[in-house]
Amino acid sequence: MPASAPDRLEESTLGPAGGGATRALVVDDEPNIRHTLALCLRQMGCEVAEAPTGGAALDELRRRPYDLALLDLRLEAEDGIEVLPRLLALRPELDVVVITAYSTIDSAVEAMRRGAKDYVPKPFTPAQIRDLVERTRERRRLEQRVAHVEVERRAPVAASALATASPRMRSALDMVRRAAAHDVPVLLRGEPGTGKTGLARALHDQSARRARPFGVVSCRAASDERLTIELFGRGGGAEADGRGVLERASGGTVLLDETGELSPALQARLLRLIQERRFERVGQTLARTCDVRIVVATDRDLEADVTTGRLQRDLLYRLNVMEIVVPPLRERPEDVVPLARELLADFASSAGRPVPTLSRAAEEVLLRWSWPGNVRELRNVVERALILAPGDVIEPEVFPGRMLGPSSTGEVVPGGDFTAEEIEREHVLRVVARTPTLTEASRILGVDVTTLWRKRKKWGR
Repeated sequence: MPASAPDRLEESTLGPAGGGATRALVVDDEPNIRHTLALCLRQMGCEVAEAPTGGAALDELRRRPYDLALLDLRLEAEDGIEVLPRLLALRPELDVVVITAYSTIDSAVEAMRRGAKDYVPKPFTPAQIRDLVERTRERRRLEQRVAHVEVERRAPVAASALATASPRMRSALDMVRRAAAHDVPVLLRGEPGTGKTGLARALHDQSARRARPFGVVSCRAASDERLTIELFGRGGGAEADGRGVLERASGGTVLLDETGELSPALQARLLRLIQERRFERVGQTLARTCDVRIVVATDRDLEADVTTGRLQRDLLYRLNVMEIVVPPLRERPEDVVPLARELLADFASSAGRPVPTLSRAAEEVLLRWSWPGNVRELRNVVERALILAPGDVIEPEVFPGRMLGPSSTGEVVPGGDFTAEEIEREHVLRVVARTPTLTEASRILGVDVTTLWRKRKKWGR
């Protein structure tokens, strides 16, 4: 095609741009333009591949993910505007920049409408290409920071759940480290609250996918339609540009919590995803490539679900390439007190107050309890204790009554020599801790909200 190379691509102007090895794909049927662009990008620290046609570009995208594609609008036998959506269908996360010698406002608008991130007319300069690369790198850095914040919000107990002196838990963590090195599905089995989400995140962070997003989808108690859209997206959907979690987490890891709850239709979709790495959005027939590692967390007996027909046998085989069993907290007694102390420190730091200590009696109560809710229950008990404890030592009286033995009938003020104000303070703070609003607490206590607010301010709570 008739086009000229950019003027004076001098090596002295093209030092490495930094920011990591950005992967760039140059799609142009003119060898001179293609090679010049590739040279320019490599001198900016990019890994570069070249494709003379739209078909060759699609083949290259099927082989590996890219961050940036520079696409000529006038390929020899193809229209770049038509190639553009096919590239994005394969790699939705791809930044496509359209380059053409036939620049018009109409073609720029159409390219942006179809998903292009930017538009550069020929002849272009090294500075323009450098700016494109830097913008792509900055978008990737922002995506990674947002993904990290979202994961921390979803899995706040991950760090505590992974602290262990238990041989069984150490064995599970060792399995996580081994599985992280191999890009295969992983099945995490364990009771609710054992920290399976934390292990899934640890698996992601130790894998080659650590720089890409980590998504979590709960499959429990959700409608079939909502789950399908959340996972696979919806064609033409307005929310999140139609993409589901699988596309938003492209290149990363997706944790599915309780696949035993999936309908047969959704199980079939998931099986195809794992086998072929392909899927369709709801309401579309266009097949899209999916590059994610699937991790499943469950507390169900999946083999029994297969026997009853609730779960497809082939899906279980595909998911169960690497199985990791997470022990319940009652089988990790050596972890209970250290975990409680760590959680106390975390909560106290968040509340801006000194870290209280656990009395010997409190530790004994924690060790005697069977922890049916596992680490999640321990977290709630410790947070509650921090709120109710009147001083810098946690005593058993601030634990839920169910933990104090069969003689405990409820939350009573502990025995001893207390002033009337101390008893009032203890009772008021307990009511406030177990009610959702100050209005509800004031109703139970028989005082107005203003009075309750003043009492809490006086007590520093």
